Amino acid sequence: MEALAACTVAVLVACGVYLLLRARTFSVVVGLSLLSYAVNLFLFFTGRLLASAPPLVGSGAGAEGAIADPLPQALVLTAIVIGFAMTAFVLILALRARGELGNDHVDGKGGR
Repeated sequence: MEALAACTVAVLVACGVYLLLRARTFSVVVGLSLLSYAVNLFLFFTGRLLASAPPLVGSGAGAEGAIADPLPQALVLTAIVIGFAMTAFVLILALRARGELGNDHVDGKGGR
């Protein structure tokens, strides 16, 4: 399970970095989103990656080490909300730049 999680994060980071290096603004926005998803998954996986461990344990359970850590879950939930707001803001900036400059290159000098 840990290898699958590591490969998933690695693929998301690789795709995000590739899209960030493109010269189009929409690709940059999608690359930033993929990088934020990779960071969110990484934070979520740091909590505890056990398939058999329940997220909540009742008062009758004696195993204290089997519960999931709620801090990474709270961090990921906050990061999702902030990431959505930042993606919307950057997308609006990209649309405005496209409207004013007439192209969607990052540097604003590219042809159509």
